[in-house]
Amino acid sequence: MRVVTTRTGLGRIEDGAVALLDTAFPHLGAVLEQEGSLQCLASCAVRRRIPLDEAVLTAPLGRPGAVWGVGLNYVSKAERTGRGLPEQPILYLSASSGVLPPGAQAVIPPGAAEPDYEGEIAVVVGRRLFRAAESEVWSAVAGITAANDMTARDVMRTTGTPALAKSYPGFTPLGPSVRTPDELAGREAVGVRTRVNGRLVQDDTSAGMIFPVADLLSRLSWYAALEPGDVVLTGTPAGTGQDRACFLADGDEVCVEVDGVLPLVTRIVRPADAAPRDQRPARQTG
Repeated sequence: MRVVTTRTGLGRIEDGAVALLDTAFPHLGAVLEQEGSLQCLASCAVRRRIPLDEAVLTAPLGRPGAVWGVGLNYVSKAERTGRGLPEQPILYLSASSGVLPPGAQAVIPPGAAEPDYEGEIAVVVGRRLFRAAESEVWSAVAGITAANDMTARDVMRTTGTPALAKSYPGFTPLGPSVRTPDELAGREAVGVRTRVNGRLVQDDTSAGMIFPVADLLSRLSWYAALEPGDVVLTGTPAGTGQDRACFLADGDEVCVEVDGVLPLVTRIVRPADAAPRDQRPARQTG
């Protein structure tokens, strides 16, 4: 099942159309908070259908509770950077206020001189996971979607803090659709691709992950409880702007494709008054 949140309600994608459902839930995150799964939407009555290209899709989960990310989780990325494979996941949290709806504009703020894209498979938690074994993970997953884990590379260098480099408003485009696990027969090799202005720059599958999804979420759950509606961004393969020494510019269009999920398109805007410059607050004395 592929489900979406639209301006006029929740819907299932069926035969190239959105079947708007007879439910009062405002977004998929609310379904997960109450039900722990999206499967209840499979039996919802359809109130009307609209062509997919006429539906206005919004952030599928509303604002997630927590957005976890992992650095250096693809063999291809480690090889490109010349770094060894990590023995433990490199984990971080991003502000959920950075989530951007599909198709929206990501506005680059002052001080972010090197904005970069990171196409990723995002895993949506359906049921609480704490101290979970790998074998327990997939049954607690609500689905997958596409994510662009944008990063200000210069901010990462100067602060050494991923949360600061990734938490600007709009730096976490997410969606548009969520694909439920029952349709993930090949979930160990889910494809992820990124195109910038139509050019393919990233192309890999989850088989290239250093810490696969079940392993990653299990390890994370031994330190933090993953709650319904939380999102885990599972890492990005080689081919980012950092790898190519080519960062995002005003007018660029980034498209992240995850197998079985609608493409996630983000348009980059850098206002004229947001030219890169040092905007760090001055240190207070006295």
